[in-house]
Amino acid sequence: MEELNPFGKTKVPKKKLVDKGFNFNYFTSIYRTKTGNTYYFCYEQGYLPLEDDFYALVKNEK
Repeated sequence: MEELNPFGKTKVPKKKLVDKGFNFNYFTSIYRTKTGNTYYFCYEQGYLPLEDDFYALVKNEK
C-alpha cells in the first residue's frame, strides 16, 4: 500500500491493489469514524472501501 500511497492520502482502483498482491483479509487494526466509515489498517497504512471498486488509502501519522 505504501508504494501506491506515497503522499499519505490517495484514491486507487481495487485492481491496482490486487495487481500488487494486496490481501484484503489481512489487517492489524480497524478504525471506525463518528460518521460510520470503517478504515482497515496494516500498521500505519489504512484503506477505506469506496463505491465503484475504489479505495481511499491513508497513512496514520501518529
